[in-house]
Amino acid sequence: MNDTSARQAFDAELRKLEKHVDELMVTVSHLKEENRALRQRQDVLTAERSQLLAKNEQVRARVEAMIGRLKSMEHGT
Repeated sequence: MNDTSARQAFDAELRKLEKHVDELMVTVSHLKEENRALRQRQDVLTAERSQLLAKNEQVRARVEAMIGRLKSMEHGT
């Protein structure tokens, strides 16, 4: 293999590596964006869950209060 063909082979391999690095950079960028979006969605879902738990507790307390009033009405008659 002469110097010219060795240089061409080296340049071709270098271009392949550069292309691969560019593809990896794009992939990393997409994964970072996806990760950011997933974390944001997780925050939204966590807040929704907290709100639902609070509403559930309010409803439970109201139902217990109604049951208590019904029992007192039942014993009052």
